[in-house]
Amino acid sequence: MAKAPVVDQDTCTGCGLCEQIAPNTFRLGDDGIAEVVDAQGDDEDTIQEAIDSCPVEALSWQG
Repeated sequence: MAKAPVVDQDTCTGCGLCEQIAPNTFRLGDDGIAEVVDAQGDDEDTIQEAIDSCPVEALSWQG
């Protein structure tokens, strides 16, 4: 199984930075918390930038 981005929804503060960096992968849900909409929506480097930019470290790789 390939690695995929995941959001720790208990940690996410809904700042929206991940959605700004990788909009094809992440979005803010109706509850204001980030979610993965397409694990391969952006290239791996872009997703990694979003992960590295998360101020509360709510994003990571699984797999």
